[in-house]
Amino acid sequence: MKVLLVGSGGREHALAWKLAQSPELELHAAPGNPGIAGVGECHPVRAQDVEGLLDLAHVLRVDLVVVGPEAPLVAGVADELRHAGVSVFGPGRGAARIEGSKSFAKDVMRSAGVPTAETLTVARPPCVVKVDGLSAGKGVFVCPDQESLDDALRAAAPLNQPLVIEELLEGDELSLFALADGQNAIPLVPARDFKRVGDGDTGPNTGGMGSYAPVAEIDEAEVEWLVDTVHRPVVQALARRGSPFVGLLYAGLMLTAAGPKVLEFNCRFGDPETQSILPLVRGHLLDALAAAAAGDLAGDAVQTDTDAAVTVVLAGREYPAQSDSGTPIDGIEAAEESGALIFHAGTAMRGGGLVTNGGRVLNVTATAPSLEEARRRAYDACELISFDGMQFRRDIAARAVNVA
Repeated sequence: MKVLLVGSGGREHALAWKLAQSPELELHAAPGNPGIAGVGECHPVRAQDVEGLLDLAHVLRVDLVVVGPEAPLVAGVADELRHAGVSVFGPGRGAARIEGSKSFAKDVMRSAGVPTAETLTVARPPCVVKVDGLSAGKGVFVCPDQESLDDALRAAAPLNQPLVIEELLEGDELSLFALADGQNAIPLVPARDFKRVGDGDTGPNTGGMGSYAPVAEIDEAEVEWLVDTVHRPVVQALARRGSPFVGLLYAGLMLTAAGPKVLEFNCRFGDPETQSILPLVRGHLLDALAAAAAGDLAGDAVQTDTDAAVTVVLAGREYPAQSDSGTPIDGIEAAEESGALIFHAGTAMRGGGLVTNGGRVLNVTATAPSLEEARRRAYDACELISFDGMQFRRDIAARAVNVA
């Protein structure tokens, strides 16, 4: 089976790594990255180059396209591929608006009866300020006081997008993914990610500095209840609107004292939660993605191991303010020899050596029978990798294992 994976980040490397475990798979990526090049053939076609992707899919005669990033999905790349007769795992433009527009997502949730944060008519603390459109995971500002609200409004102004103001919810966050085929949704193991750049959830929001899975306090029965309460009503509401959701529906939830409420929906695999979830998936992920793309996601839930996984993001010195480029990276082989999985997020090959090429550079993932052991293995592997200015949070999953 020929598969074309669209994207170039750590999430796509994790997807490529998992898909490559399927027998008789011929994997291609556009544009891919140095890590993905180790398990498939990379092609110099940008993720948002619709014509280039169409041409590549036809030349390669691929059986399935898996779209990783949100921007091409919101732009409608899945529609163009489907119109050309190509099977796609990823929602069309209409369904991808669940991530592309916060106000659209609110309207869908209201019509579907999905619990979510209350929308406020006036920006007054405490509140949350959200940029309505895509912002690479950095368009959400938590504002407990007037000073933080003023800072948020100044930071959002250059983005020149409408704003959505919401009540500030209290509780623990949860990321819950579900594969969807346009009518049904099947969950993956829940995860928790860490958005702020600094330890103790300090500093600005980022695309994500780490994650872990599973989340011990959420058992299988609760996962199924959440999917029944959140994902399936949204999938059915989008189908009624003539925009069936085929792909990965990601709900960011807040577990409040009054029950779970949706913070946001994403129309694709989350990053870096994917890097913790996929190593726990038992069997071949490709079968489930192909079934969803064909509109036939029937049968049993996706099975997962009983192990735990922890992912730590290694970022450049100035992230998230700016990216890092051209800095040599050392120690990846030693980290992999220790048993860790190293997913490339922002790397490039220059002069025969691996260098930085992004804000979030590498994802270090470790699995173990316990979360505590997975965490120790991940951080031990991080210490084997180095590049000038490398930064990472040292408290990923710490509270979950009661580490001071």
